[in-house]
Amino acid sequence: MKYLTNNCTDACRNMAFDEFVLESLPLDEPVFYLWRNAPSVIIGLNQSPFAEVNLQYLREHDIALARRVTGGGAVYHDLQNLNYTIAGRSVDLNADYPDYLHFVVNALRSLGVPAELSGRNDIMVEGRKCSGYAKRVWKDRLMVHGTLMFDVDLETLQQALSVPGSKMAASGVASVRSKVANLKEWLPEINTVEDLQSAMHAILAEGDAEVPLNPLQQSLIDRMADEKFRSWDWIYGRSPEAQFRTSRKFPCGTVELSWSVRHGLLQDVHFGGDFLGNLPADGLAASLEGTRFDRESILAALPADRVSSYFDGLSGEDILILFLAREPF
Repeated sequence: MKYLTNNCTDACRNMAFDEFVLESLPLDEPVFYLWRNAPSVIIGLNQSPFAEVNLQYLREHDIALARRVTGGGAVYHDLQNLNYTIAGRSVDLNADYPDYLHFVVNALRSLGVPAELSGRNDIMVEGRKCSGYAKRVWKDRLMVHGTLMFDVDLETLQQALSVPGSKMAASGVASVRSKVANLKEWLPEINTVEDLQSAMHAILAEGDAEVPLNPLQQSLIDRMADEKFRSWDWIYGRSPEAQFRTSRKFPCGTVELSWSVRHGLLQDVHFGGDFLGNLPADGLAASLEGTRFDRESILAALPADRVSSYFDGLSGEDILILFLAREPF
């Protein structure tokens, strides 16, 4: 199979690379490429990062957040994870979709890994998941991409994808380890993820030629990354509605907070509880409507002198803590 080369490890640019290949690259026959991301969480096209991702953990640990152009769930990538993409024209999706995946499965088997397709979007090894994949159709084209976990940091994976009330938060690292597989366990003669990439590339390419991208095509990918895939509107703004609630005891009493996030903006903000204050908290709630749901925007909407009028002795940081300690409804 012909191949592309993508040595970039920037998650947002790699999402742009996928979209460019699917929608703009001449595809007379299927092509593949193998690529990696620096530590990052990639959410599905239809997901809300506010409900699916521990955004505070990402911020504290310098983990990037990106949204891809395919559906499915949130995944954690680091440089010990190898990604694959296969794209081409499709006249029969029902046949081409599994065929593309069998390229990957058969390559793993040829390396001695007893891989098999299983479930909705998994490649399994002896009952454990080593790869999740997703697809997108554009006109007469099909793209399939997915992960190959070689030696991924499973503790960071679990923390990054844990939000209060989520299955990931409840499972713990031991449970995660029992359900997913790092391929390193089945590849004793392959010492690094770079070695795995070289081996997979040789099998999939079978001596076929590279499809080079010219400087204009590369610049188009850079522009797509900057204008679309790094934008707040793409990563946060297109999020579906998510509802949250939280409560906390303060010296002024218990403050209960509920709200929705629609397209990345605060909506339906309500305060309740037995707290003391000079003014009804409905006024503060109304002023928060339409604010971006990120810590900087929320703090800017919560000046200390205003907050203390509604909650005796509290500051904007105190109310921010409520938002950050959210639990999905």
